[in-house]
Amino acid sequence: MRYSFKPVTYSLKLFQRHLFAPVDIACLVYFRVVFGAVMFWEVCRYFNRDWIGSYWITPKFNFNYAGFEWVSPLPGLLMYWHFALLGVLAILIAVGWFYRVSMLLFSLGFIYIFLLEPARYLNHFYLICLISGLMIFLPAHRAFSIDSLQSPRLRSHVAPAWTLWLLRFQIAVPYFFGGIAKLNGDWLRGQPMGLWLSESMDFPLIGSFFDRAWMVYLLSYSGLLLDLFIVPFLLWKRTRWAAFGIATIFHLTNARLFSIGIFPWFMIAATALFFEPDWPRRFLKWVFRGKSTASADLTRYVEFGQRGLSDRQKGIAAAIAIYMVVQCVLPLRHYLYPGNVNWTEEGHRFAWHMKLRDKDAKAEFFVRDPSSGWVERVEPEVFLTSWQARKMAARPDMVLQFCHYLATQFPTVDGQPVEVRARVMASLNGRSPQLLIDPSVDLVQVDLSYLPSSWIIPLTTPLSPLKKEVMAKVTTVLD
Repeated sequence: MRYSFKPVTYSLKLFQRHLFAPVDIACLVYFRVVFGAVMFWEVCRYFNRDWIGSYWITPKFNFNYAGFEWVSPLPGLLMYWHFALLGVLAILIAVGWFYRVSMLLFSLGFIYIFLLEPARYLNHFYLICLISGLMIFLPAHRAFSIDSLQSPRLRSHVAPAWTLWLLRFQIAVPYFFGGIAKLNGDWLRGQPMGLWLSESMDFPLIGSFFDRAWMVYLLSYSGLLLDLFIVPFLLWKRTRWAAFGIATIFHLTNARLFSIGIFPWFMIAATALFFEPDWPRRFLKWVFRGKSTASADLTRYVEFGQRGLSDRQKGIAAAIAIYMVVQCVLPLRHYLYPGNVNWTEEGHRFAWHMKLRDKDAKAEFFVRDPSSGWVERVEPEVFLTSWQARKMAARPDMVLQFCHYLATQFPTVDGQPVEVRARVMASLNGRSPQLLIDPSVDLVQVDLSYLPSSWIIPLTTPLSPLKKEVMAKVTTVLD
């Protein structure tokens, strides 16, 4: 029996052609303006709160990502100038002036900031790195921009459909994989949501119910279901407005409950990409009471459907497919590691595990000279800032890096490296504290890698119901 692949081949070609069908460029332009404005706002926040000096000038030591140990902060005031440049580039992006160059420089500059300090890792910073990289290749400057005013040949009311769908895909990834990450035992049992709600009883209207089990489960499962299903409902025209309203309420609630900076506002603005491509144009027409706005010419769609793809278009389609596969596989890599990812932290970054754990830890270090036998107990706050020490204690890979750093601060008489061991007591989602790191292992002899770590002690402490007396016990033991 012969099998025909013609239907599959035809469907694939049809899909590829739709990727390059013209759509209204208005939504792409909207996102360019919003992206630049939000990034400028973020830069201003760093200046207003003096986070630049606190994060990259004051610390004596900065942690690194494996493979990026060569990345280090610029000396002195150059870090301030770097952020000032990012602010200028954000404005240029918003107004569409030297867009391609500005987008490239901004992306590289922001990725550099991101790589400087794993203790400052935030999922939305990772998202900004990805989106800024994608936007280099999007023609978001072909309308409503200084570039299009200066170069009439650049102007266009349409853009290939893939430019909008690629952004939609990138916004969908944090939603969906954030939901996948919530399919874990702790979240399904109401933790750490119960811990956080108990500290926010002053929340407007519903805060008085935050100590009730039904409210904890309602918000936990609502967040899970929203993340998993919000994108399909945004894609379906009949439910799009309702889904957008629910997503907006969700992000506003998060903005009130948690200190997560620009993320809720950025996601609200980005979620609007799921509306029809010409919605910004129609909105402006409504604002200006029906005055004429240039409409996109989509009459080439029929003609386009009759043409084949060029080699360049085939290359773009292949690159998009590869990128999408990577973005779908990378968040699942933690399943290759043994143990609870919220405990071991192996595969936790770059996986959209957003607000899934409440982890407290206390670390102390013991430096030993193998020649003389002397041992010195070291408090990390002697070498680290308070925020670095707090983050480091709960993350084994950062504990390992700090041990290597300590070894350089305690040279021995005979030149042999000292031994450094760590005793870390940690509590995950209200559990009683237990050891996180094997205190018998000389971590100086362990290299930082992406392979499973045998020196991390598996989580064995069971999850306990949220009780004030339990949390008081946890705090006492850690202190």
